Amino acid sequence: MSSISTILVADDDRAIRTVLSQALGRAGYEVRTTGNASTLWRWVAEGDGDLVITDVVMPDESGLDLLPRIKKIRPELRIIVMSAQNTLLTAVKATQRGAFEYLPKPFDIKELVNVVQRALSAPRNVATDTSAARDDEEQLPLIGRSPAMQEIYRTLARLMGTDLTVMVNGESGTGKELVARALHDYGKRRNGPFVAINMAAIPRELIESELFGHEKGAFTGATQRYPGRFEQAEGGTLFLDEIGDMPPEAQTRLLRVLQEGEYTTVGGRTPIRANVRIVAATHRDLTQLIRQGMFREDLFYRLNVVPIRLPPLRERAEDIPELIRHFLNLANNEGLPPKTIDSQAMERLKRHRWPGNVRELENLVRRLAALYSQEVIGIDVIEAELAGGAPPVDAAAVAEGEGLSATVERHLRDYFSSHGENLPPAGVYDRVLREVEKPLIILALEATRGNQIKAAQVLGLNRNTLRKKIRELDVPVSRTGLK
Repeated sequence: MSSISTILVADDDRAIRTVLSQALGRAGYEVRTTGNASTLWRWVAEGDGDLVITDVVMPDESGLDLLPRIKKIRPELRIIVMSAQNTLLTAVKATQRGAFEYLPKPFDIKELVNVVQRALSAPRNVATDTSAARDDEEQLPLIGRSPAMQEIYRTLARLMGTDLTVMVNGESGTGKELVARALHDYGKRRNGPFVAINMAAIPRELIESELFGHEKGAFTGATQRYPGRFEQAEGGTLFLDEIGDMPPEAQTRLLRVLQEGEYTTVGGRTPIRANVRIVAATHRDLTQLIRQGMFREDLFYRLNVVPIRLPPLRERAEDIPELIRHFLNLANNEGLPPKTIDSQAMERLKRHRWPGNVRELENLVRRLAALYSQEVIGIDVIEAELAGGAPPVDAAAVAEGEGLSATVERHLRDYFSSHGENLPPAGVYDRVLREVEKPLIILALEATRGNQIKAAQVLGLNRNTLRKKIRELDVPVSRTGLK
């Protein structure tokens, strides 16, 4: 007959200790409870218990601080951490310091019993690396204590010690890059660089050069070697934002890198080992793009190793008050006057749909802090702001109403902005002209049904010049109507 497992429970709340003791007792376990960390530590040091369940906040010592000490003397002992401090940092610290599982309060008792059963049956020869634990209370990259965010925190905490590729899906403004930065800042590659690239902001002809770099002389305007984003992110994290906008030819090269673990620069011959963690993100439905033939299915499965869905703000309205307090504090720290939101106004904000999600909420809060003199913001101000807010800008609609010059300028601004404080690789002028020339010549040939003489006249070019550009730009031509 197998022996009964003993579970040690530490929680400052007597009612919680009673509930856990009864539930675990009914499940067939022996349970010992205490309201302080010192007693728990004594039991563990004496060799008692087969599993520990501890709260974070206790009167004499933090349960998180106790974890490394327990793991040092009894590394095989499983520890489950529970806490009402439901933040990403709590989940990450619990995992980094050796917890088998982290459960945010309140939790389902059945879930706890299931976790206990898993912990007791799990192999005991897996060593936990607690060297990555941090004691500093850093600025949290993600805000919210809703159940949806708790599940994301738990997922992120489990991923910190891995190099698994992650796909983040969510509407615009939900914080996809914040998830990528959290995985980097709290993960095993945090001492390496974090490099982000927005696929939607890079011209199609430049994406391969941006990702993989190019050699001097690889194309017109390449006056020096340029290290691409893979090389810039060496030893760190590469964040591929809006991966759904990546053109097919770049998808093929990216897939090859993920399969083979190496790449070559544009114009280069020597393979370079890819030593980066990939985090991709998109607001688009990639499965639909696959059905439409616009995204490679094999690349999707390479990127979608661990999918994370960020909920829109309307699905976690209970987080809005905490987010507002956070943004008001940020505004105050930047020199704007302190503000508070009254209860009626707060309820109105919780009912708003927030099509722009957290980014829209942050912009509203900053506007309230900067433009209104009253210290307490009431319902009248909120109603006026929400009624006067402009709907989200649709890029296609904007493009229809603006001239070609404005469209090109907007596109190039996005391109330059995507490099942050860095400059684009040398040769932008020639590469942009090349990108404009090719579709212009293709459309002219289509309009003239492949007649190069007529196309040259439409374009205002010499016929020989047009033929030369067709060869240089690799423009597909129909033989019908050529003269």
